[in-house]
Amino acid sequence: MWVIAEYEATALFTLKPASATSSGGKSLLVPTPFSIKMALLDVACRLEGQRAAESAWEWLAALPVAISPARRAVVNNTFTKVLKPRRNPAEPGSQHAGYFGKSIAYREYVYLDGKLGIALQTTSDEQAQRLVRWLVNVNYLGKRGSFVQLDALPYIHDALPFGYLLLDGRQATFPLDSLMTQLDDAGEKLTFSHANIYSSDSIRLGVHRVLRHVALPYRRVGSSRSYTHYERSDLERDI
Repeated sequence: MWVIAEYEATALFTLKPASATSSGGKSLLVPTPFSIKMALLDVACRLEGQRAAESAWEWLAALPVAISPARRAVVNNTFTKVLKPRRNPAEPGSQHAGYFGKSIAYREYVYLDGKLGIALQTTSDEQAQRLVRWLVNVNYLGKRGSFVQLDALPYIHDALPFGYLLLDGRQATFPLDSLMTQLDDAGEKLTFSHANIYSSDSIRLGVHRVLRHVALPYRRVGSSRSYTHYERSDLERDI
């Protein structure tokens, strides 16, 4: 069975790829399975406590995830000022004195137009009911501040609805006008201790976070130096 929830973005979305650096990197157009599961783990900790969340992580981390991307996505390309720890101390008395130094970083923020659907597959009625409760309490996906609002109560369906894409990296065929990307997911060795931000256990890319190649049903319909406009390629255009 599939537990399905649909959200509307109430703020600009941003989520850098797992391989991006702190000073640069483009934003993904959709939340990754890893970010979705971490959002649900956060909700589980707040609603049920750490012990219950730790027990649930054993099955939550392994759940298949599917998404229905928003109908349109417009990426805003920006450069912004950031503060970074200094490699070398500043000269005493200078205007740049202090632990942090000013720098410029590249950032992308995505305007999502339309519903963003998330589906998780389970065979347990108990797990399904807990997922429904957790999905109701998710208020942002991606980087903090990428707020979303639930469009309707989550529901359970036997099959994956039309328009949903299974993010397992095993797409046999896809349209030529798709957007190729890599989305990270929880690996088999990702324990609760690794997922816990207060633990000293670090997460290694390729071991605890695995990358899956995905062809998103997006085609580029317009762009300039400051933005890129994408539309779903598997849905009929508005007349």
